[in-house]
Amino acid sequence: MKTLIFKTASNYLLPLLLLFAVFILLRGHYLPGGGFVGGLIASIAFVIHSFANGLETTRKIIKFHPGFLMPVGLTIALVAGAAPWLFGMPFMTGLWMDEPIPVIGLVGSALFFDTGVFLVVIGVTLTIIFTISEGL
Repeated sequence: MKTLIFKTASNYLLPLLLLFAVFILLRGHYLPGGGFVGGLIASIAFVIHSFANGLETTRKIIKFHPGFLMPVGLTIALVAGAAPWLFGMPFMTGLWMDEPIPVIGLVGSALFFDTGVFLVVIGVTLTIIFTISEGL
């Protein structure tokens, strides 16, 4: 049974949880967190929204099949891991910018790798949950 309180709360929680997921993603290359945990938090935001408002309403918000995020994320992670080869370094060696960006800090290849993981986790989790929900 979908209550008015749950529906209203989920509409407010979705953007807050997505913002928190991005915070965890950006925090991860220095402290605990990163792409995996951030992706799970973002997925939970959409799952809560779909439980409260229905799967079709949540699919309209996302606008594309979440499975599309898997190959995109894998490509980003692979490119971030292979980028050091261009500089004669081993695969998955961290590359860092010289100057920090004011809000994010030092940006390196680890952030792009984490972003790829973030997208893969969202794609896999939502594809599984939405597929199971369609069968119910």
